[in-house]
This record gives sequence, C-alpha cells and structure tokens, in this order.
Amino acid sequence: MPPDNRSSVLGPRFLVEMFINFLDLNAEVFRKSSYKDLEIYQLAFDLCIKVHHASLKLPNFELYEQGSQIRRSSKGVKDAIVEGYGRRKYKQDYIKFLTYAIASCDETTNHILAIKTLYPDLKEFANFEDEYDKLGRKINNYLQ
Repeated sequence: MPPDNRSSVLGPRFLVEMFINFLDLNAEVFRKSSYKDLEIYQLAFDLCIKVHHASLKLPNFELYEQGSQIRRSSKGVKDAIVEGYGRRKYKQDYIKFLTYAIASCDETTNHILAIKTLYPDLKEFANFEDEYDKLGRKINNYLQ
C-alpha cells in the first residue's frame, strides 16, 4: 500500500496558500509574547476589575443575583481571550474563543443596561455600556 501523501493530492500551491492565510490572521498574535500584550485583553481585564468593584455597590439582595451575573460575564470576556490565545495555533479554535469573548461582552452590556434601569442612582455603571461597546468593536476588528 502506498504511503498517504496528502501534499501530492492537495497540491503544493494549495498548502502554501493555506499557510499564508493562516499567517495573515495570526501575524499579530505571533509577534506577541503573551496574551497580556494584547490590547483587547488589557482592556477586558481593566473593565472586569472595575465592574467587580462597582457590582459590590449593588443592594445586598442583588449581590448574588444581578451582581454575580455581571461579575461572571465580565470575567468571561477576558477568560475567553486568554483561552483563545492559548489555542492560537489552531485558527478555528482561536476564532471560536474570540467569538465567545464578543458574546460575553454583549451579555455584560445587557446586565449593565438592566442595572442602569433598575438602579439609576448608581453612577458607577454610567460609562460601562460605552466601554463594553468599544471593547466589542475592538475584538471584532481584531478578528478581521
């Protein structure tokens, strides 16, 4: 039985084009030595810390309801970026986790809207909606 030689089946030109496409998406990623160097991670981390502290100002009965939800979703943004970065050698996995980060960003924005509606006097949440919209756009642009 002859050896399985996929390069002869697919052709060397196809393999080169696949490799170039892979490098185009990941060029910036491979220049970074750590996920901590990514602007989207830095922004997500800073926002999750701010949201965590602001959520502790919610009424006591909301600390484990809406407060817990917003803390988990805001931390989910940075966590998805980190996990995707760890899988960056696999383009589809990297894209999948950055998509999860965008979804967590949207979820966090939704929690912010609810909190701002329920507790308009809590000024700590005033700018978070715009900041998470900006983060979502940056993650989306990063995927392009």
